[in-house]
Amino acid sequence: MLANPRRTKILATLGPATDPPGVLDALLTAGVDVVRLNFSHGDPSSQIARATAVREAAQRVGVEVGILADLPGPKIRIERFADGKVLLKAGDRFDLVASTDAPPGSLREVGVSYLGLPNDVKPGDVLLLDDGLLQLRVGAVEGQRIVTTVLNDGALSDRKGLNKQGGGLSLGALTERDKELIAVAAELGADFIAVSFCRNAEDMNEARRIARAAGSDAALVSKIERAEAIENLAEIVEASDVVMVARGDLGVEIGDAELPGLQKKIIRESLARNRVVITATQMLQSMVDSPIPTRAEVLDVANAVIDGTDAVMLSQESAAGRYPIKAVEAMARICLGAERQFDHDTDFEAAPRNLERADQAIAMAAMFLSEHIGVRAIVAMTESGGTARFLSRFRSNSPIYAFSRHDGARRRMALMRDVYPIDFDSRGLASRDAARSAVKQLFDSGKLAIDERVIFTSGDTMEQHGATNTLRLLQVGAGGCAEGLGEL
Repeated sequence: MLANPRRTKILATLGPATDPPGVLDALLTAGVDVVRLNFSHGDPSSQIARATAVREAAQRVGVEVGILADLPGPKIRIERFADGKVLLKAGDRFDLVASTDAPPGSLREVGVSYLGLPNDVKPGDVLLLDDGLLQLRVGAVEGQRIVTTVLNDGALSDRKGLNKQGGGLSLGALTERDKELIAVAAELGADFIAVSFCRNAEDMNEARRIARAAGSDAALVSKIERAEAIENLAEIVEASDVVMVARGDLGVEIGDAELPGLQKKIIRESLARNRVVITATQMLQSMVDSPIPTRAEVLDVANAVIDGTDAVMLSQESAAGRYPIKAVEAMARICLGAERQFDHDTDFEAAPRNLERADQAIAMAAMFLSEHIGVRAIVAMTESGGTARFLSRFRSNSPIYAFSRHDGARRRMALMRDVYPIDFDSRGLASRDAARSAVKQLFDSGKLAIDERVIFTSGDTMEQHGATNTLRLLQVGAGGCAEGLGEL
């Protein structure tokens, strides 16, 4: 039997480390399925240039690669210091000044970018700077000035991030800059748009409205990184196409001890609602400077895979690290190792009941058959990728080959666990003819062998969204011909 391909997808952030000639091709060859453009850095022209380079590299390498445009969101930062850095001591008074004319920072004070911060804090609140490395307790709010006491020794430099422990900041998810950048994402043809610091479903709905008005059909990604998002998790997941466990700011706001359990909860909630889910942040952080990961990082990635995440993400490791290609190779190696270790037995008792859509019912039937009669692969004809997404929500030993004529659909499916998108034009073909052609294409490419069985799903009418209503059990005959064994 042929070996199964890697099931978990890899998302890698682009940056200075990926710009040199040949690096992008090497990353895609090493296993990157989706690239992330971090709109917090660089100008629109540089991001458009990177997107163009990705499309060209994907064509050279011969793979389907999605592009994710990650919006900056309302990241709160302190302003700059007169001398670039200060060393604060526990017990010192240190003021935050929410004013456009705040003086350059000093040992006594520094400006903040969010002018509404005094309205969102009260005495006793703890503010976290630089990813929680420095902590301040609010003593008083005096107009635009927040008087705090430093809780631990530490250095503080320009433009470090600021969070409130436990959440509770009222600023919205989409800034005016974000709205402008959604238009940039539409222009460069992004397949995914990630909304940072979303609080509720309306944040996602607003982003979707703006994206569609700009002409983008990108899938919307909610980044779960605020305490408020945990409180509204179900509605956010429902309003999203993809969910990202953004462990950096989330860990700062809710505390490291709560993070492992919340990661599992977010993954479970996403899968239960048929959403794609990404696990992100510091997964192989040591590989920014080291050619090999730590054992703890290996276990971190593996646990996310075992939990059922669709994709794992590299950030600084690929964008600015010394070993971007080795980081992707390590991620692929760990994913494959983890996938070999866990049982794929699907709990169909826990599957949804009273399904209203035929394509969801066909997907469940296909996975049930795959689990109980043994097939080499599942072949899905799909227009938008919806059938492939429903199929991928069930664990199975069988890869899902998703055939679509739409470039955007194939690139969005590149993020789905177990799904391998393939370019196929079904126009003018009857369902049976499409089945024969698809099986022959897989046989010719070495993905199927004679006598292996496959499940084939399609609609009676091709080129129609959400029309999947047919399931066939096929066997590969001589020369890759598909022989029918049964039909539902």
